[in-house]
Amino acid sequence: MTQQQLFSAFFRVGMLGYGGGPASIPLIHKEVVEKYKWMDSDEFADILAIGNTLPGPIATKMAGYIGYRVAGVTGLFNALLASIVPTIVLMIVLLVSLESFREYGWVQGMTNGVMPVVGVMLAVLTWQFFTKSKEGLGTWYSLGLIVLSVVLISLAGIHPAFVIAGLLVFVFLRKGGRRS
Repeated sequence: MTQQQLFSAFFRVGMLGYGGGPASIPLIHKEVVEKYKWMDSDEFADILAIGNTLPGPIATKMAGYIGYRVAGVTGLFNALLASIVPTIVLMIVLLVSLESFREYGWVQGMTNGVMPVVGVMLAVLTWQFFTKSKEGLGTWYSLGLIVLSVVLISLAGIHPAFVIAGLLVFVFLRKGGRRS
């Protein structure tokens, strides 16, 4: 049953994760944390943070790790396969189909219509992560790290992986208890 659940969970993510890896993260969270309860939100956040520091697509890295954690090597391959097969099939079908319809307004409207939904999903996940970080670091440290991250990524042009790695080192080396 676990292998079937793994395949089903990551197949749904692969089918519905319109917009790439970042758009898939809330869907993975929904399946892994809320539906199947294979891990809690804190562990999911840790896996996401570590996964973002590594090269490659985040959805497949998370699928591989979660599949391995839930059902060993077989689970790893099962979850990876389930997450990439829909993308491969849909790319082939959609690219062939949409190429002939790309001039139509409904094709452009379809893409534009999905963007706000993806934005809301990312905003909800961001709020959940901020709430969790407040519990561990305190409100002011969390807000400070958010501001620092925005400045480094948006204004200074530093790659997010370096910012995440730096924040992980900061939190790891940080001494003391909970602050607010």
